[in-house]
Amino acid sequence: MQFSIKKSLPHLVVLTSFIIISLAYFNPVLKGKQIFQSDIMQYIGMSKQQNDFRTKTGEETYWTNSAFGGMPTYQLGAKYPHNYIKKLDLSLRFLPRPADYLFLYFIGFYVLLLVLKVDFKLAALGALAFGFSTYLIIILGVGHNSKAHAIAYMPLVLSGILLTFKRKYIIGFLLTTIALALEIVANHFQMTYYLMLLVIVLGCAYLFDAYKKKLLPHYFKSVGILLVAVILAIGLNATNILATQEYVKESTRGQSELTIHPDGSPKEITSGLDKDYITEYSYGILESFNLFIPRFMGGGNGEDVGKDSEFYEFYMRQGATPLQAKEAVKQTPTYWGDQPIVEAPAYVGAVVLFLFVFALFLIKGRLKWWLVGGTLLSLLLSYGKNQPFAFLTDIFIDYIPLYNKFRAVSSIQVILELCIPVMAIFGLARLFNAFEKYEDKLKALKYTLGITVGLALIFLLFKTSLGFIGLDFVGINDGYYRQNYGQQFMDAIRSDRQMIFTKDTLRSLILVLLSGGVIFMFLRKKLSETVVVICFAALILFDLVGVDRRYVNNDNFVSSLQVNKPYQANQADTEILKDTTHFRVFDVTSGTARASYFHNSLNGYHAAKLGRYNELFDFYIAKNNINVLNMLNTKYIIAQDEQGNTFPYVNTDAHGNAWFVGKLKQL
Repeated sequence: MQFSIKKSLPHLVVLTSFIIISLAYFNPVLKGKQIFQSDIMQYIGMSKQQNDFRTKTGEETYWTNSAFGGMPTYQLGAKYPHNYIKKLDLSLRFLPRPADYLFLYFIGFYVLLLVLKVDFKLAALGALAFGFSTYLIIILGVGHNSKAHAIAYMPLVLSGILLTFKRKYIIGFLLTTIALALEIVANHFQMTYYLMLLVIVLGCAYLFDAYKKKLLPHYFKSVGILLVAVILAIGLNATNILATQEYVKESTRGQSELTIHPDGSPKEITSGLDKDYITEYSYGILESFNLFIPRFMGGGNGEDVGKDSEFYEFYMRQGATPLQAKEAVKQTPTYWGDQPIVEAPAYVGAVVLFLFVFALFLIKGRLKWWLVGGTLLSLLLSYGKNQPFAFLTDIFIDYIPLYNKFRAVSSIQVILELCIPVMAIFGLARLFNAFEKYEDKLKALKYTLGITVGLALIFLLFKTSLGFIGLDFVGINDGYYRQNYGQQFMDAIRSDRQMIFTKDTLRSLILVLLSGGVIFMFLRKKLSETVVVICFAALILFDLVGVDRRYVNNDNFVSSLQVNKPYQANQADTEILKDTTHFRVFDVTSGTARASYFHNSLNGYHAAKLGRYNELFDFYIAKNNINVLNMLNTKYIIAQDEQGNTFPYVNTDAHGNAWFVGKLKQL
């Protein structure tokens, strides 16, 4: 017993540290505050009717009338009976949101590295590198909770698979079953699908390795065990999966019968989403350097460039007061990449990427194959419609099952967000390995410094001369800004884009030099392994948390009341709520879920609407076709008068409700 406690103590310390760090980053939760998430605000509007019904009756409804003229609640937080895996999930998420998701990031990745036989100190370091990856923090800031939820369980699923391949069949089977069931219960099938792609890459690497080592019987035995685990994991989520499968055919993710777009142009017949819609958010090829330099492409769509910026001086020259100029520069359009909207860069960290490159020169075998393979596949598919890799996306959309059900191809980068930190930590593990030759380690360090430092220096010294590769600091919306605000406006923004580019490139350069210095001092036996781990923990936390706090910090937290009741009834809402008859409302002042919070609405906000309703909306409702509004029993239209005040227009021609016959009585 004493030996067992002693063996478990380091893991308990790490576990406690993860809890403390999660609460420290999101410390306003300790004061009862909640993070304000724009997507969750929309969700609250959409789900209020079903939640009110549950509170009032104690029963579950699988239909809501409050959004899009009515829709199933299967993807609106519907609860299913005997969903025991959900109860386990809720037990694991015992911390206040969003600290619970950050804790899941940490613990899942920690387990994965332990399964890969990494020392607990390095495993804890890797967990910090993964959990604080900027993209994973940003999605918590905007409210992509189900996405974060699914990503957090990815390492646990991989852990179960790897244990099975390591001949630990029973524990591997159990962990895979439970972890995959938790992954599915997170209810973000796009992330689960991307995990499946990574698992296929992993499986191919292990198959090739088994063939070389003549271990095919063991390989296929492991695959058989894992298939049973998958079936059981799906069975534990059967109610949600079957309901979703029924719904997806009728949603915007299913096949449309239409052959034209609302503007009359021909429409490609597809079993999933339109290709343009799938690839709307395609990651720019040059944007890949955001992984190494946080604001390589300007950061997000609205950055605060501060009082020392050219944009601030522009406003001052226009006659603005210092306070007006300070407020104006808080939303400077610094992003100049290819995507329509970007909240923040997908930054994995200069230090982590440095260690990843270092590992490339030391690691060999199947681990390297599936990690590098997963990274490359993720990066290439994230480019979407951008040449010269658009053909790969076309192949996946046209021939790979289910790929055309998901949009925002750039989000597949979650796979490299997972693979890169694993490789990075293994680079450190090989550094500490006494069996690795000193000469090989020193050569790897030289090559890594040459690549990372050389790249940063090229960008610093020649940033104004690299326009031929697209480094011109000109964004896709600049023409609009120039036309509406003038050339001086654009010149100021472009100058600030160059300024933050230089600042962050210099920042990454310093971090890789420090990282290289730590490794060099270890090779010269000036630093111990423990000190090296502490140094890299400090560097990684400074690097990643420093960037994370630019976008998600204490300012994102508000009182619980503001989160739980995000909408206040205006004059139009108050007037409509007096009517107790059956009708629908169309809010032309807002395209969000606000109206759904108060009324049976034609509006709403959801990524998987009913397909036929969505087409009806695009063709007729969005064009204010009164006949269709009448057909849908739209008695009230919320509009604005010339002074900007909202008022309820009463449509006396609404046709009224259509009712199904419950019972026929013969006279």
